[in-house]
Amino acid sequence: MLSFSDWSTEKSEDVNGHSLKILSVADEKLETAHTLAVAAVSNHYASPEHLARIFDKLGKLGVADFLRMKLPTKVSLRSGDLGEILATEYIDECTRFTTPVKRLRWKDHREMAMRGDDVIGLCPPENGTPIKFLKTEAKSAAALTTRTAEKAREALDHDGGLPSEHALSFMSQRLLEMGQSELADAIDLAQLRDGISVAQVQHLVFTFSGNAPDGFLKTDLEGYAGLIGQNAVGLRIIGHQEFIARVYDEVAGSDES
Repeated sequence: MLSFSDWSTEKSEDVNGHSLKILSVADEKLETAHTLAVAAVSNHYASPEHLARIFDKLGKLGVADFLRMKLPTKVSLRSGDLGEILATEYIDECTRFTTPVKRLRWKDHREMAMRGDDVIGLCPPENGTPIKFLKTEAKSAAALTTRTAEKAREALDHDGGLPSEHALSFMSQRLLEMGQSELADAIDLAQLRDGISVAQVQHLVFTFSGNAPDGFLKTDLEGYAGLIGQNAVGLRIIGHQEFIARVYDEVAGSDES
């Protein structure tokens, strides 16, 4: 849990009938943000149960070695992965959706980006209502640009604005492996039998940047003319690149502390 409210301040506004939230971090809160991010990162590359088993057999050094094999070393991949991790944590903590599948655990290779939708949040069926989805595009950049926001919009609008077939089948398979068969079945039934309507979907653009995201996200929301509810969250940390480097270096070198 990243406890966003402990280290960031939030400014909210309505733009074109959609939600825009800007999270800012004061200098004196950076250490808190860093500590919580370090604690969260390892959980996105390996399950706590897996890490506990390695610890029981090989101790702290074994866990550190295992994580170093999982963590990307390329700056761009670390940036993208941390943006996705922050988006996932935000969804779980600050929305009614959950993200039971931490997809970075299934990366083909630590130096390769994963394909498909960045994050899919789920709201399980309840009292006769169908399952709902939060299709999320996470963008991380030291300097957010208009093109970055445009690429996020293109990704969200792909597949008619719905979660991709690949992303949903991936999630249902992982949920079955995790013993969450009811939620896996709800995804399969929605995808294969009932169909998914735009009323079951919301979009989220989550940006993590060193510069102010307000203008880029406002422009995107003002220009959206579709039928899917839109949410935009912009997290700004001045010293974006340094923050990422410190987080990953500490996780990777935790055996040296």
